[in-house]
This record gives sequence, C-alpha cells and structure tokens, in this order.
Amino acid sequence: MTEELDMIKLETESSMKKAINHLEAELLKIRAGKANPTMLDGIVAEYYGSPTPISQIANISVLDARTISVQPWEKNMLQPIERAIIASNIGINPQNDGNYIRLFLPPLTEERRKELVKRCNGEGEQGKIAVRNIRRDAIEHIKKLQKDGLSEDVARNAETEMQDLTNQFISLVEKHLETKEKEIMAV
Repeated sequence: MTEELDMIKLETESSMKKAINHLEAELLKIRAGKANPTMLDGIVAEYYGSPTPISQIANISVLDARTISVQPWEKNMLQPIERAIIASNIGINPQNDGNYIRLFLPPLTEERRKELVKRCNGEGEQGKIAVRNIRRDAIEHIKKLQKDGLSEDVARNAETEMQDLTNQFISLVEKHLETKEKEIMAV
C-alpha cells in the first residue's frame, strides 16, 4: 500500500509541476511593455495549406526594447504572417516593408497595465484551480486505497501530505503572479 501512496504522491507532484509550467508559459505570452519573441508563440499562419507556427516559417528577433522583427524565409509568406498576427488580436499592428514585418509595441497606458494584471490574475486562478483539481484526484485515490484496506491514520497522513503539496504549489503560483505584476506595473 505504501508503494501505491508513493506513486500517488509522485504523480501528483509531477502533475502540479506541469500546471506551474503551463502557467509560466501563459504568463510569458502576456507582454509587459518589453518586446519578447515569445509573444508570437501560438500564432499560426497558413503555410502551403497547413497551419504552421510563425516561429517555424520565419526568423523572429528583437531589434530593441519595443520592436520585434519577423523575417520570413520565403517572401511569399509576408502576407499570410501579417494576416495571422492581425487575426491573433495581440494588440499590435504589423508594419510590412516588403522584406520584414516589424511590430512596434506602443508604450503601455495605466489602463492597459491594469487590464494585463487582471489577465495575469485570471491565468493564476486557472493555475490554482488546476492544482486543486490534481489534489482532489489524489485524495480520491487515497480514499479508494482506504476502502481497499489502508489504515485510517496512514490515509489521513497521506491526505495531509497532499494538502501540504498543494499549499506549496499555490504559493508558487502567487509568487509568479507577484513577479509578473511588478514587471507589468514598472514604468
């Protein structure tokens, strides 16, 4: 039975780490006033009939703190990439000069900063919900083991461990949100 408990704990911890990694990836996509190539992650353009991430059909680089340059490997991809960026609704209008697409990030207004902080908090809440759902599943597993003959004390201790693990990961979510909020609100 203890081997099964160890497996539950390992699986739970692994799943919670994945939830944190997902949160980190989502927070990276939210721009904090500085140009970052990861802002374009998840944007796909039509490449010979199949949707392809921009990073796989163009070179994305940061020219300065407020400018991103996208240079397609094939000139005929300028229009599809430009359309994909506009359709992605990231709040930036691409400038196409025939060779490159430049994205100029406007300075963030106070209102826009607050909007971004709200979006970050929404992502953080999703992360917390994911961690709590993982905890719930682990506790259900423990209760099944208890029905199969696991002693009540051992089950209670295992549930306490799951709660401690959950608290640890929730505080990690809070730290990530705090860091991102400071980054966004810094002028």
